Amino acid sequence: MTVETPTFSALGVPAPLVAKLAADGIDSPFPIQIDTLPDTLAGRDVLGRGKTGSGKTLAFSLPMIARLGGALAGGKRRPGRPVGLVLAPTRELATQITAVLQPLADAYGLRTTTIFGGVSQQRQVAALKAGVDIVVACPGRLEDLMKQGFVSLDAVEITVLDEADHMADLGFLPVVTRILSKTPENGQRLLFSATLDNGVDKIVNRFLHNEVLHSVDEANSPVAAMTHHVFEVNDAEAKTALVRKLASGTGRRILFMRTKHHAKKLARQLIEAGIPAVDLHGNLSQVARDRNLAAFSAGDVSVLVATDVAARGVHVDDIELVIHVDPPAEHKAYLHRSGRTARAGSAGDVVTVILASQRKDLEQLMRKAAIQVTPERVSLDSPSVNALVGEVAAYVKPSDAPVTLTGGGRAFGGGNGGNGGGARRGGQGGSQGANAQRKRAVRDGAGAGAGAGSDRPRRDRSAQGAGAGAAGGARRSGSGAGAGAGGRSGGSSTVWSSAGGSAAAAPRAHRSAPRRAQG
Repeated sequence: MTVETPTFSALGVPAPLVAKLAADGIDSPFPIQIDTLPDTLAGRDVLGRGKTGSGKTLAFSLPMIARLGGALAGGKRRPGRPVGLVLAPTRELATQITAVLQPLADAYGLRTTTIFGGVSQQRQVAALKAGVDIVVACPGRLEDLMKQGFVSLDAVEITVLDEADHMADLGFLPVVTRILSKTPENGQRLLFSATLDNGVDKIVNRFLHNEVLHSVDEANSPVAAMTHHVFEVNDAEAKTALVRKLASGTGRRILFMRTKHHAKKLARQLIEAGIPAVDLHGNLSQVARDRNLAAFSAGDVSVLVATDVAARGVHVDDIELVIHVDPPAEHKAYLHRSGRTARAGSAGDVVTVILASQRKDLEQLMRKAAIQVTPERVSLDSPSVNALVGEVAAYVKPSDAPVTLTGGGRAFGGGNGGNGGGARRGGQGGSQGANAQRKRAVRDGAGAGAGAGSDRPRRDRSAQGAGAGAAGGARRSGSGAGAGAGGRSGGSSTVWSSAGGSAAAAPRAHRSAPRRAQG
């Protein structure tokens, strides 16, 4: 007998939010949403425990918007006194929570803002002074603004603590405790965590009252739709070649490294081999981190090379493959890294690449992670390797020099004859850097539009630009101007040299039907 999945309406989600979900193609709730929504919508404190990618963000966003939206209808927001608070351990996660919350908040006219460190506080302070209903924040910057008197939590009605176990791992629990103690004792509190160790249980005991526990999965259970592989190779040279081949497929894939230096180095090596890649690690500025993650999310590049900063903070749909180039030090990191794929009911593969000397350590790690997988000795021609690579894009490596991040807007060689400046279109048409006489200039076909390459190198290679094509000298920021609609300022663009503007030089996503321009 099949059990019919309840609808969002049947769970008590208000009609305006159901309509928003339906417009985004979300019709059926996930198990953690089915379990928690009746209690959270009723105002009860909830402790939710579920695997990564199980739908926790929507599980707390819906009740927060539904309850605050109903209570604040026609009300007046007050500067620096939010009524909803979400705490997240990383900047990337805070940003992505806001991306889920804001469209729902729009249904009730609620205003949200995101607060985290690593950037100037000026805009965050301005938003607080203008009045916001919901704050999504990382603990350190939020406490700093509280001490400066820019924000008070005495009006908060609903508080959410997301990824509480990761907060503990990062040493944030003392500041989280101080922040929660400033929220009203009678407010609703929702805590979501994969585990309850490292002091998370103390937070639960102190701040949640008569809470309902919903544990959808065992704390360490791997995602059922995730297939794990361990590929063993003979030496470091064979490992490098294998990683490059695994990265060369057309679907999205994340490669995890132990150190920031190695992540940057591998991303550069992949780019030199003609594989669209960006890096994500702590040495990048927040602007660069946001830009690179946006390029990966949008499909402008197919490979993200990251440290564990991305193990929890990256929520991107349709990641086909996670590769542990450097196996992590402990099993929880393995599970969270791997959880970037097989999200929201999709399938995915996880590969760990090891040398023979690493086999024993990996066996212990897998045992703690409750994952059974038999190591396989492979070569570049092994069927299991080819099965994971799939279709390989026909990239053309520049003949004169490596090509790195550059350009303005999000463009792989501009639009179609200058027709879609800043659009994510590649292969057709293209642009030509005004500094094409330079040895490292980017030459991308013979389409309309011209980009002027800046002579001043910038560490984060940020881009300002508008126009039909993104161009400019490699490793230099570009400012493009052309016939088409403006490319988005500060966008990320990796421009690949092509043979006469051939479509084969662009990633697969850009050889398909052109996407809507981002003006």
